[in-house]
Order: sequence, then structure tokens, then C-alpha cells
Amino acid sequence: MQIKTLVATALFALAAAASVDALAQGPIVIKFSHVVAPDTPKGRAAERFKELAEQMTGGQVRVEVYPNSQLYKDREELEALQLGAVQMLAPSLAKFSPLGVREFEAFDLPYIFPDKAALYKVTEGRIGRDLLRKLESKGITGLAFWDNGFKIMSANQPLTSLKDFEGLRMRIQASKVLDAQMRMLGAQPMTLAFSEAAPALRDGVVEGTENTPSNMYTQRMHETQSHLTVSNHGYLGYAVIVNKKFWDGLPAATRNTLARAMREATVYEKKIAQRANDDAMEAIRQAGTTAIHTLTPAQQAEWRRAMQPVYGQMESRIGKETVRAILREVER
Repeated sequence: MQIKTLVATALFALAAAASVDALAQGPIVIKFSHVVAPDTPKGRAAERFKELAEQMTGGQVRVEVYPNSQLYKDREELEALQLGAVQMLAPSLAKFSPLGVREFEAFDLPYIFPDKAALYKVTEGRIGRDLLRKLESKGITGLAFWDNGFKIMSANQPLTSLKDFEGLRMRIQASKVLDAQMRMLGAQPMTLAFSEAAPALRDGVVEGTENTPSNMYTQRMHETQSHLTVSNHGYLGYAVIVNKKFWDGLPAATRNTLARAMREATVYEKKIAQRANDDAMEAIRQAGTTAIHTLTPAQQAEWRRAMQPVYGQMESRIGKETVRAILREVER
């Protein structure tokens, strides 16, 4: 009887060991959560990373992409990442300020980047690397900067001169810089999560917003906004980030392969970003629901003058040296 018990115990132990072994051989799962539609630049790049990561690791890694705030909204996703509920995000750069990394708010300063070439000098150079390193103390590893594009304004009235903004309720994402920008224009900023923006416009909770054409079109904001202004007054970009403990715990070879997949996905993302916005603008034009205005040089100058004081207001918050380093880089 005693021998039978010992044999049974040994068999159970072997089975348990085999089970653990099998689990160890299972795929590593990366939950990649984001708040925009699958057919935006970010959404398509997330799918591209999934495809590359799974292919390059021979199925040892499985990437589950959750778009459109399926798992978490703007305010929740960073906490979820830090807790390990998801492993990967690509939040807009303003989202890092509540973590105490306010330097990223420099990307929200009006007219700070004259074009994409100037932007890439920052994100692909020393400044970009230094900014990503600042996230490590928060339990986050920064992998890449992803691009969306320059923003436009929309409302149910033309927005070309400063008087057009007077008292207008404008939706913004959470950012002290964007709040100050709208106040300088004479508008009333209202902070709403991205998933709440389109319903708020439809229901009249807010009267206008700023965003990139691809985000506006994929959320069908143009259907409830009768006027759009091509202002290119601000920039919207993202940082692809991963839970640091999870990333550091990966086998070195797997981590290196995923880093390579991310580099390739980033090249792809930058290629499609401008095209997606151009296509969205054309689709909005074809829809016929929205009058499209382009600022004249004089109007553009008026907007610049109105928003210039934002730099003085926000320099101490963001960090004087960060702002000045970016300005020096883009002016070279």
C-alpha cells in the first residue's frame, strides 16, 4: 500500500512537472492596448508589429491588439501598464505628464515643429532617447516614437480668426499646454478622453475640437462638424512603451527580436502616417458634410502671435532646458 502511494505520488509529480514544462513552452503573450481605430496610422502599425513579432519569433510570442479603448480609456491605460494588466501601449505624448514626466508636454507647444523633418531630428536623436529614458523610473521602457501628424481645428462655424473661438467649448486631451493654447485663442477647453470626443461633439457637449484628419475621419467627427480649418498648429505623436519588469524579464534573444520587429514597424508607421492623413482629408472633402478652410499667411501669423505666450507660461512646467534644446534642434 505504501509502495503504491509512493508510485502514485511520483507519477503525480512527473505529471505536474510535465505540465509546468508545457506551460513554459507556451507563447509569451503581449497585450497591446490603444484608444484609436484599427485603420489609423497607430492602429495599422500595431497590427504590423503583431505580424512581425509573431513571424520573427516563430510563434514564441503572441501579440493581442485591443483598439478603440476596448480595454482601457486614456486615463486608465498607463496605470494598467504599470500594474502589468497590459504589456504594451502607444499613448499620445501628453499622457506622461500625470506620471511626473512633464518634458513630453513640449510636443504640445503650438507651432514648435515647422515640418516632419524637424520633428524627426528630435524624436530620432539624443533628445528623443533622453526623453524615453526618463520613463524608466516609472516602471516603463520606451521603445519608439510613432507619428500621426499635424492637427486641424473643427467646429460648426468657420474658425479662421481669433474672434471665431470666443467662448467656444473645445474638446482637448488632458494637457496643461493644450488648455493654455485654447484659452489664448479665447475658447473654453474641455478635457475629454478620446473615446468620449465623438459622442460629445454629436450631443453638443462640446462645440469643436482639434485632432489629426485620420483621427477625425475614422471617428466620423466630420459628420457632426460642419467646418474644418487646415491650421497645422500642433502636432500629435505617440510613444510605444512596455512594462519594464515584463520587458527586462524576457529572454535576451526574444527581447532583441522584438526590438527589431518594433524598429521595422516604426519605419512602416512613419511611411503610412502622412498618407493616411492625406487620404482622410480627401475622404472628408468627398463626403461633402464639412467646409474646409485653409489659413492665409496673415491668419496663420495671427494665430501664432496669439499662442506664443503659451511658451512663457509653460516653460517652467515642461523644463526650460528641454524646450530650448528642442528649439535649437529644429532651427539647425
